[in-house]
Amino acid sequence: MASRILVTGGAGYIGSVVVEQLVSRGHAVVVLDDLSRGHRAAVDPGAQFVQGGVGDRRVLDGVLARHSFDALVHLAAYALVAESVAHPEMYFANNVAAGRVLLDAVAAAGVGRVVFSSSCAVYGHPPVIPIPESAPRAPVNPYGQTKLEFEHLLAEYAGRSRVSSISLRYFNAAGATARHGEHHLPETHLIPNVLQVALGRRPAVEVYGTDYRTPDGTAVRDYVHIADIAAAHVQALEADITGAEAVNLGTGAGHSVLAVTEAARRVTGRSIPTVACPRRPGDPATLVAAPGRTEQLLGWRPRRSGLEEIIASAWAWHRTHPSGYPN
Repeated sequence: MASRILVTGGAGYIGSVVVEQLVSRGHAVVVLDDLSRGHRAAVDPGAQFVQGGVGDRRVLDGVLARHSFDALVHLAAYALVAESVAHPEMYFANNVAAGRVLLDAVAAAGVGRVVFSSSCAVYGHPPVIPIPESAPRAPVNPYGQTKLEFEHLLAEYAGRSRVSSISLRYFNAAGATARHGEHHLPETHLIPNVLQVALGRRPAVEVYGTDYRTPDGTAVRDYVHIADIAAAHVQALEADITGAEAVNLGTGAGHSVLAVTEAARRVTGRSIPTVACPRRPGDPATLVAAPGRTEQLLGWRPRRSGLEEIIASAWAWHRTHPSGYPN
């Protein structure tokens, strides 16, 4: 059954693919994005676009008055860990304070379901791997703290406004579809930076830390295809949920920095040099999800998240978009 969905941050990397899938399933989608981090060219042509911020109540009330939305998918957040450490006030203003304005507006308009883009950063340095949803939430940077505080806001609103919600704790979103890929300024994610080396646009892959307690000494992460991430949002909109829930979006398998680089060499056929660099403060050695509860609650499991499949999809997109999206 088609629904009317408001997607904040729909011009971003993950948001663009979520919108692509919602439109392909016949939903009526309105994208709200201030384009401070996203790209107008990434917005699916089948969606309506409104330029504005989630903390602007005047813009929100106008959009909500023109449409009777069934649900909100909230992906509009700042998401650079180092930037959050340097400018925590900016992150709390955008990710928490502006988010409260958004929740006030959608609750007043009678929107009954919220799907929230959360993060495994809420776990900090987890005591157990793979990480279950019951693991302690102990973020070690302002970015992770803002994600956790917004999850707390959703629980508060579920109790007083009957707005059901589900927070999707992403592990490492990666890969691309034919139309939408990863273009950040600056780019901090491993796979696009590895592929920029393969394209000759960067001299080498910077490997931050080679002395972790992992099989090859480099950090291990759980990579999930962006199309699988987007599918989880669609299934979260359809799930039978009351109150406020939170689930992991991960595969349960981890890959090290060197393993990702070697897989990229196989996929691209290119020589991809690496250079060892000091660890980045706060980087855990291993982040891998325990994904079982997500399948139980949403019926979701990753279907396109083999490492080489992820890299091949990203490689195809970066070869056709070597400079990313046009301005």
